[in-house]
Amino acid sequence: MEETWGFIDSGHNSPAFNMALDELMLDWLDKGEIGPTIRFYGWSPAGISIGRFQDADKKIDFGQASAYGAEIVRRQTGGRAVLHDQELTYSVVVPESHPAMPRSVKEAYSVISKGLLEGYRELGISSEFAIPESSMEKTDSAVCFDKSSWYELLVDGKKAAGSAQMRKKGIILQHGSIPIEIDSVKLFDLFSYPSLEIKHRAREAFKEKAISINAATGKSFVYDEVKAAFKKGFEKGLGIKLEPLALSDAKLVEINQLAETKYKNLDWSYSTEK
Repeated sequence: MEETWGFIDSGHNSPAFNMALDELMLDWLDKGEIGPTIRFYGWSPAGISIGRFQDADKKIDFGQASAYGAEIVRRQTGGRAVLHDQELTYSVVVPESHPAMPRSVKEAYSVISKGLLEGYRELGISSEFAIPESSMEKTDSAVCFDKSSWYELLVDGKKAAGSAQMRKKGIILQHGSIPIEIDSVKLFDLFSYPSLEIKHRAREAFKEKAISINAATGKSFVYDEVKAAFKKGFEKGLGIKLEPLALSDAKLVEINQLAETKYKNLDWSYSTEK
């Protein structure tokens, strides 16, 4: 018999709201208020999420971010900055003790990423897990999609989805970005480079490293179509049934309070001492 997990379809919200809700899902699971849960969401306005320990001052072009109307938020998970724009974002919370979850972070990625693999299949896209040639591979780029990590998804050898994971209170939180379209000009405008020539070279090289759903299919999928495909994908990949979980008024108040007090707080967003 399939296990039932919660499914939160929270729509498009501000970057601060989105990161607050991901954090609270972990807390609610820890308190027993929810069980294992998957959430799908979008970003309005577009946002740049900075890795927990990333130095934003050296990497982000704040003037361009303001010009584009992109809000900056620091997430709980590590890694490099991600532009969240025309994409489906997912988050998963599940106890480390869950029988389907390996103890290894890397292997837990492989289990959760099966949902992504099946989601791409629902859209007619053949994808595969990334197995880096060297786990010691380094890059100075601030842009997440410049490089694949273990068990992230590749399409035609290009990174198609980026994910990050953290563990706290015995709970796994994994969230990730599934680009529907990628505006590489906008993306590279938002990051700082020593010169325009270096930025141009980086942008050209990026075209061979990352791919969106619409570029992979030659079609024009919209958010709701992608969301439906990945909902089926997670159910199939994880062998679960997703049951809609509504956010109560009290929980919405809690999310908005955390968004205001933490994720819109400049001390959290711009300090790297966490």
